[in-house]
Amino acid sequence: MPSNPEGRAMPSPIDLILIGALLLALVTVESGGWFLTRVVRGLAPANPLQQSFFRAGHAHAAVLIVLSVAILAVLPYAALADGWLWIARLGVPIAAILMPAGFFLSVLGRDPQRPGRAILLLWIGAASLTIGLVTAGVGIIAGGVQAL
Repeated sequence: MPSNPEGRAMPSPIDLILIGALLLALVTVESGGWFLTRVVRGLAPANPLQQSFFRAGHAHAAVLIVLSVAILAVLPYAALADGWLWIARLGVPIAAILMPAGFFLSVLGRDPQRPGRAILLLWIGAASLTIGLVTAGVGIIAGGVQAL
């Protein structure tokens, strides 16, 4: 586990790259917020279903990206190896892509009355979120127990 000059654990180089990429991805969420202001002002036509799904997609993207950064920052303390570490590392960031995509893509069109097939992305993302959170949480607890 890499450490800084004070001897504290720090994220691995791959985790630092992911954290940087996730922070840059927040710029896309920012542009999504601008789009939502256009929807709310009536400058971008959207029916009530689309408005709800656009808001949900935007919120999920932002929260899951920030949650991903938080997990990656504490992952050096987790008692995880190999595949388990990759699941903990990527579960939430994958959900941050799939869940918003499911919200946005499932209501494309002029006036959809219900979500389309792309809603499946939301549920695959939810599974990725759950698996990533459970793996990271158990690994971090195990790391804490080992450090006692």
